[in-house]
Amino acid sequence: MALVVAQEVPTSSIMAVPHGPAGVGMARRRMREELLASGVQDSVVDDAVLILSELLSNSCRHARPIYDNGSYGSARAASKDPSCEAGPASVRASWRIDAQGRLTVAVTDGGGPTRPLPATPSVTAHGGRGLAIIRSLAKDWGVRDTVAGEVTVWAVLSLQGAFATRVDLKPDLPASLAPGGWPLGPAFADLEDLA
Repeated sequence: MALVVAQEVPTSSIMAVPHGPAGVGMARRRMREELLASGVQDSVVDDAVLILSELLSNSCRHARPIYDNGSYGSARAASKDPSCEAGPASVRASWRIDAQGRLTVAVTDGGGPTRPLPATPSVTAHGGRGLAIIRSLAKDWGVRDTVAGEVTVWAVLSLQGAFATRVDLKPDLPASLAPGGWPLGPAFADLEDLA
């Protein structure tokens, strides 16, 4: 399957988003619009948006934001220094399509107390599955230190041969397969014998 990318639509984007839940939604919407406009298939867009959501959510939960003045850390720490005009707390979300047909999704923040590692949460845990989800959807992922104080977590997806496929059901299905009822056919004829 060949990748069709419209020439007028950029194949890379970078955006600063608020360090918090509002930023996740903003980035998801923009990424979805841009990738679909670039001709990326729906299933890859869905996977990329999920990866971006997980990366941003992890960043908001575990890492420090980046401020307009280039400082890193908590808003409380920045506000204690009257000479520090921290500005809005943000993280950077980016995505790009390269010439080899790979989509790289990345989030850059001010780093955290630990390095991002996949966890093995209990069945009842409310979180801890983000990097495992990313690892299962992406061809590759990793963590790199960029400029001093910044950490980027990235994931790469292939635009060809995606795992997910869409199936469009035709409206003229046979009556036996019509939604709303599944008649018992010959394979289930012996169920009455069990009663």
